[in-house]
Amino acid sequence: MRSAQILVATFALSVVTLISCTASNQAGAAAEKALTTIPTSPGGIIEYGAAAGAGTLPAAMGSVLRQIHQACGEKPVVGQVFRVKGSISAGVFFTVVDHAQGNRQLAGMVIATQTGPNQTEAAVVSDSADRFGQTANGMLQQLFAVWNPGGAVAASSSADRSSTVPASGSPAANSGAVPSLHTVAASDNSSTIGLPDGWKLDPRSGGGTMVVSGPRGEKIGINMSKLAVDPSNPSQRFMQGMPAQRGVVVYPFRGDMVRSFPDMFQAWRRANGMPPARLQVDEIKPAQSATNDHWVFASGHVDLDGSGMQAFRAVMRATDPTAASSGMYLVTLNLSTVPDAIADSEWSTLEAINRSWRINQQVMNQQTAAGIAQVSANTQGLIRESQNQVDRIHQIGAEATQRYNDADQMRRMQQNSFDYHEDSISKNGQGFSNYLLDQTVVQNNNVAGTGMVGHATQWNSVANAMVQANPNKYEIVNTPNYWQGVDY
Repeated sequence: MRSAQILVATFALSVVTLISCTASNQAGAAAEKALTTIPTSPGGIIEYGAAAGAGTLPAAMGSVLRQIHQACGEKPVVGQVFRVKGSISAGVFFTVVDHAQGNRQLAGMVIATQTGPNQTEAAVVSDSADRFGQTANGMLQQLFAVWNPGGAVAASSSADRSSTVPASGSPAANSGAVPSLHTVAASDNSSTIGLPDGWKLDPRSGGGTMVVSGPRGEKIGINMSKLAVDPSNPSQRFMQGMPAQRGVVVYPFRGDMVRSFPDMFQAWRRANGMPPARLQVDEIKPAQSATNDHWVFASGHVDLDGSGMQAFRAVMRATDPTAASSGMYLVTLNLSTVPDAIADSEWSTLEAINRSWRINQQVMNQQTAAGIAQVSANTQGLIRESQNQVDRIHQIGAEATQRYNDADQMRRMQQNSFDYHEDSISKNGQGFSNYLLDQTVVQNNNVAGTGMVGHATQWNSVANAMVQANPNKYEIVNTPNYWQGVDY
């Protein structure tokens, strides 16, 4: 595996390249054809490229690991090989001692993906063993922001040591070959997705939401989010008697997504001005989530437009309505549907498309800022209108002030929703990544005997051992309690 040799051979070029192991024969090979290197934090390395001569995933990973052995002077200790369901990628974690660099302890991950018959590509992310637990997620995000080998979808945030839940929600195994995917972007450049030939992107996609359709009746909606309101909340009394606002889910959610999914799904359709759909839920199960954040995976059959039942897989998420949010909360839906006749052969393709979705956070931040500015401008217009009325008739001015207060309440709720949504995406993305990588955030309630509190991300086995050994000092941190800048 020539490229795999190069992949590890480039370690010899610099202390900051890959794991910094040196060997003259590898350095010579690296000079012939260098892999693509992505700059990252000092001590870390991200490299990727074609694995010439390695036709299978085991061959690609095995060759890389052998070269790590040769370059570092010690056989790497490898973990359990994982296979990413719904894709044609696999990987393995490793640790090794770099004898060429002062016996530095190193840790990393080798990833390989099948790009065609007898064709593979490989990548390595690595760092010092005491840092890898904190830097791995960031390096994987950097890698998969630019690496989409042969159109294959290698799910960066979905690397799991044993199994991965498909992006559309069902843990069922998939069958059928995945065609090559080409990347397309939403019109506002807020997100991208990989599509096979013949698939189309709905031109209305934007704001991080993407809707795509296949040539044989397949449909996928990703990151479809709506504001929801609990109509029984006292803060919503001013809405009573008013027609329901289109696009707002009206449903008294009480925290049980397994029980609420069918009704909330129909409430979602009502928010779109659509009638109830025939819905048959065959399987439904909750996903691990934060205390006030609820996820559910569902699959079965649904008739969305009266043309007949189709197989579906869905992920739905809802936050808890709180007193501070005046009964408002957020609902997000990912939904994939496919005709029954082709479902068995097409689910792998739909899963690959789901996993290829990437959001452009910079654009989303700009859109959020613009939305808040528009709400503020609208509020200022109400203030001016109210003042003019106050100048004419005091009673009319008082009524206008009340209207302003109601509008201002809505603006604050919307702004809070924007802020909560952005922070929730970051927290839950990190939490999901930790879950798939068998990692846990641990809180130290007495750092170095100072009484200070600290956070650190550990492998699950290490985290569990720490808590069991000293539960008064260590405790598991749930996703909503992550510290920004430390845990995500």
